[in-house]
Amino acid sequence: MATTVRRQRPRRLACWVLMAVLLADLLALSDTLAVMSVDLGSESMKVAIVKPGVPMEIVLNKESRRKTPVTVTLKENERFFGDSAAAMAIKNPKATLRYFQHLLGKQADNPHVALYRARFPEHELSFDPQRQTVYFQISPQLQFSPEEVLGMVLNYSRSLAEDFAEQPIKDAVITVPAFFNQAERRAVLQAAQMAGLKVLQLINDNTATALSYGVFRRKDINTTAQNIMFYDMGSGSTVCTIVTYQTVKTKEAGMQPQLQIRGVGFDRTLGGLEMELRLREHLAGLFNEQRKGQRATDVRENPRAMAKLLREANRLKTVLSANADHMAQIEGLMDDVDFKAKVTRVEFEELCADLFERVPGPVQQALQSAEMSLDEIEQVILVGGATRVPKVQEVLLKAVGKEELGKNINADEAAAMGAVYQAAALSKAFKVKPFVVRDAVVYPILVEFTREVEDEPGVRSLKHNKRVLFSRMGPYPQRKVITFNRYSHDFNFHINYGDLGFLGPEDLRVFGSQNLTTVKLKGVGESFKKYPDYESKGIKAHFNLDESGVLSLDRVESVFETLVEDSPEEESTLTKLGNTISSLFGGSTTPDTKENATDAVQEEEESPAEGSKDEPGEQAELKEEAEPPVEDTSQTPPPEPKEDTPEGEKPPEKERGDKSEAQKSSEKAEAGPEGGPPAPEEKKQKPARKQRMVEEIGVELVVLDLPDLPEDELARSVQKLEDLTLRDLEKQEREKVANSLEAFIFETQDKLYQPEYQEVSTEEQREEISGKLSAASTWLEDEGFGATTVMLKEKLAELRKLCQGLFFRVEERRKWPERLSALDNLLNHSSMFLKGARLIPEMDQIFTEVEMTTLEKVINETWAWKNATMAEQAKLPATEKPVLLSKDIEAKMMALDREVQYLLNKAKFAKPRPRPRDKNGTRTEPPLNASASDQGEKVIPPAGHTEDAKPISEPEKVETRSEPEDTEPLELGGPGVADSEQKQPAGQKRPWKNDEL
Repeated sequence: MATTVRRQRPRRLACWVLMAVLLADLLALSDTLAVMSVDLGSESMKVAIVKPGVPMEIVLNKESRRKTPVTVTLKENERFFGDSAAAMAIKNPKATLRYFQHLLGKQADNPHVALYRARFPEHELSFDPQRQTVYFQISPQLQFSPEEVLGMVLNYSRSLAEDFAEQPIKDAVITVPAFFNQAERRAVLQAAQMAGLKVLQLINDNTATALSYGVFRRKDINTTAQNIMFYDMGSGSTVCTIVTYQTVKTKEAGMQPQLQIRGVGFDRTLGGLEMELRLREHLAGLFNEQRKGQRATDVRENPRAMAKLLREANRLKTVLSANADHMAQIEGLMDDVDFKAKVTRVEFEELCADLFERVPGPVQQALQSAEMSLDEIEQVILVGGATRVPKVQEVLLKAVGKEELGKNINADEAAAMGAVYQAAALSKAFKVKPFVVRDAVVYPILVEFTREVEDEPGVRSLKHNKRVLFSRMGPYPQRKVITFNRYSHDFNFHINYGDLGFLGPEDLRVFGSQNLTTVKLKGVGESFKKYPDYESKGIKAHFNLDESGVLSLDRVESVFETLVEDSPEEESTLTKLGNTISSLFGGSTTPDTKENATDAVQEEEESPAEGSKDEPGEQAELKEEAEPPVEDTSQTPPPEPKEDTPEGEKPPEKERGDKSEAQKSSEKAEAGPEGGPPAPEEKKQKPARKQRMVEEIGVELVVLDLPDLPEDELARSVQKLEDLTLRDLEKQEREKVANSLEAFIFETQDKLYQPEYQEVSTEEQREEISGKLSAASTWLEDEGFGATTVMLKEKLAELRKLCQGLFFRVEERRKWPERLSALDNLLNHSSMFLKGARLIPEMDQIFTEVEMTTLEKVINETWAWKNATMAEQAKLPATEKPVLLSKDIEAKMMALDREVQYLLNKAKFAKPRPRPRDKNGTRTEPPLNASASDQGEKVIPPAGHTEDAKPISEPEKVETRSEPEDTEPLELGGPGVADSEQKQPAGQKRPWKNDEL
């Protein structure tokens, strides 16, 4: 019995732990009842939400549009976003920032920074010596980094989502281009952190589009693989993606659809913006030619004029997609000179001829990375706004060799809808149908390290080794482990990008640094000194490429093992408890589990890194330095060499406990060397097992590609954005109060001339109110611009107090007819109800006299109050405060209605009273035509029968001609008579007998 109790305690504890976890999840749901996604494009963004009752919906902005320009206008005392900022781009182009995402994660010497300066010369970009990046210098007091500007946009997108969802939102999924490297992705995460958003995932926009396509076509996906190509040409870049759809079997939900990214190709600068810039340059040349003889300055030197031309070029590109030619016209382009010129589609295509030649490039890159041909592609689907240009579709259709291009997807909103579906799947507050997403690594990542080798006796040299950590187009998220076996002291290794030969020379310059991080390990030698009697199993570095595609080094451990004798009786109670709890949750029940041992679940999730494919000659040597490469992360590492394994014992596997090994050893012992009976001493011998010890190693990371913002700088940026947001909210509040004050003044001045207001006010009262209103209007025009929110609120409260009596009298007179009519109807119905209740017979009465008297009293009091109050009100002038108040009428109606409802509910649920019956089972009340003597008549039973005898049925009445009309039939007793009369045929007369008299 004691053993049973000991076994139940861990289970009980595990149940409490599970309940605590579930409770924590439920408490977390209260703050995450809505999630959002932000499709962050170069020109515009789309925001979508999921909340209870709203499955997937695009958020409308303040102008009721489904997409919002990614534009910010920053002034000394105000900010503008979206369409308001886009309108400000013409008035103040220097303070209006656009296309700043192209500067994320890039140092000052990056070609894209120079390209941005050339495209937008009105912006002043300053150099940040600490991070080697650039920032916007709007004024001596205003300077913002690209991450801070993006944080403002993300914060604005959250405000739009919260207004649309009518609840706070913190969780979000943000789309990024598939070609973003590690530095660019970390920059987006830092911007989201500044905005106070919890990023569930950075999802590639091409993956989000593919997910949206698959979710709405779930029924069309089966076990047969379908290869779909998505060609996405947006405003800033072009991405071509090959996706394979297929149903796969999952452990959790059985057969579920899956999308796998097979190939990716891109062009960072091919998009609609470059076409618009070509058109802008063409229009600027036409305008200069029109003013050639006027000695005017070049229009390109005027930022406002160039902003107008860029807006017109955007409109012109859209119109030329559906028309052969169009007239470009701008009023007052520069120096009050209007511009008007005709542009044809042929001219537009000639301007962008070299751009159209680059359209097939991403297609070829995607096919090469996927190692597929065009024949294997079933359909090519267009995504992005720039794919609406006819020439783009013409060149692409020729490149892919298909009959037609697919346009069966919303080119603008597909990425936002796919991202919000992923947000709902990642959130704890929603349950969605599973859809497996396997994204692909665009840029390979490898680990490089150097160690000493002895080529000849006494001759040592350094050998450089490379190990591919995440190969190109390999799936992620996933974890990898690399083991360094020949180090017993502190050492360094490097994390760099792998072979980027698929990028062109210009793309490599734009890519930036190919070196990611230098890892410095500290404490390796101390770990060896701590366990001198243990055998080293190497230094294991655990890497994680998460759902956002961001690489991190989770931990570095020094692992040791030794052989110990198995002694279960010496096992501690705590160890037994831990083993029992782990078994409840599906963990291993291996008795050698220690506190510092590596968890079995983590071991299953992690796998050794892949070997380098670039240097086949190094592969054999690398196997000694790290665990053998495997493609599938679910595979287990190979067993240790035989010389490290004790005789008669196999190396332990991750999913095999020591119990199975002990059974195999005991079976071998029982079999003996020749299959005979084992020796007695061999039965008592207990097999040895391996004890594993893990020591944490200190890690120092040196970021090489782009340093992240220091903690103090990040905190200052967060505070800066919070201050700007608070200032904007205060400004909105002040504008709201000022508008309310101005509206109150104008509305009240107009009301003073309306008849219903003149009827309840005197001339002196109206003159006083009008004078105060005029004074407030003058103050608002002269000094209102410098008034604070508190001053405006005080002025508004003063005017409302002045007009309170006037408005009250008018409002009461408006309510009187409706309220008095309702009171009269209620009084009439209540009186009729009371009259009907008093007419109910006493035998059927369900109301007591007290209840009816109470209702009658309330009716009479209400009639009396109404007549007296109306008479008193008639004596008062209309300019005085009325005594007949609508709230008093409502109170009287509620009191009367409460009494009537009480009686109605009583009648509704009352049961009818039972009628008293006579001893023969009939009712005691006589028929309606019976006389008084009949009511007092009593039936006497015949002799020999008692009162308790069975009641006798009443005999049939027989009439004869000889009987007088007033003769009454006799009541007879005796069952025999009753039976005989029941057998008498109907309508037949029966003569009287002597014994019946």
